[in-house]
Amino acid sequence: MRLCATTAVGALSLALVTGCGGDGSKDSAGTPAEGAGRPATKALSAAELRKRVITDGEVPGYKVGAVPAGRAQLIKADDAKCEPVARVMSGFAPVPGAARTDRMATQEPRKTGGARPTPQGDRGEGGFEASVNKAMTRDITTVDLSSYEGDGAAKALKAFADAVKDCAGGFVGKQAGTAMKFTRLTGGGAAGAGDESVAVTAVTDMDGGKTAPVYAVVVRHGNTLASYQTVNFGAMMSGKSYAVSPEVVEAQSAKLK
Repeated sequence: MRLCATTAVGALSLALVTGCGGDGSKDSAGTPAEGAGRPATKALSAAELRKRVITDGEVPGYKVGAVPAGRAQLIKADDAKCEPVARVMSGFAPVPGAARTDRMATQEPRKTGGARPTPQGDRGEGGFEASVNKAMTRDITTVDLSSYEGDGAAKALKAFADAVKDCAGGFVGKQAGTAMKFTRLTGGGAAGAGDESVAVTAVTDMDGGKTAPVYAVVVRHGNTLASYQTVNFGAMMSGKSYAVSPEVVEAQSAKLK
């Protein structure tokens, strides 16, 4: 699947598949207020974060596991002010915290009533291509939990919100020598979880002159940030809509209450 995804969506796939608002906000991007919350509690340790991150069996319809080590390289933005967005698009928090952990939630294939897959030799009416596209039409969501001292989480979320606005016209990123172009950023609706949240839709270049969206949302729970980034290669290739996996956000938010 990794090879197919890389071929289909080019450099963006290579970068994003190498691992293959909340109550306090009212505007469309979920922009947090300056210094909102200012939690006084100390940052959770990595061990404490591991106890709170989702595990397999906790998200219906998804397989949850470790993020593959090959994914651990950040996308580097060509403009420093866009760095918080580039980090989230890499599967990290917008600003480094005191401790972190992460997981990958992959949507399980839907049962098709025992129908046999279309053989490769039968490409009538796009049968094989349709079969491949269907197999790739599933959400892959990376979850990063990062903890901060003092009001660090609120400041990190604001840095992300500022970057979404300041880099609305897009930016170029590079990961492990592979370049990708984010042509447009738009703020999205709040996540409806945590203390406050900021969502972003990043429109990216694909092969053949096409574009496709990648979605992310960062949610603050006290002095911990939960950052979610979702890709769905089948939807990206077919032009169908998708979003940050709501089941993943709901399950993770429940463990951070």
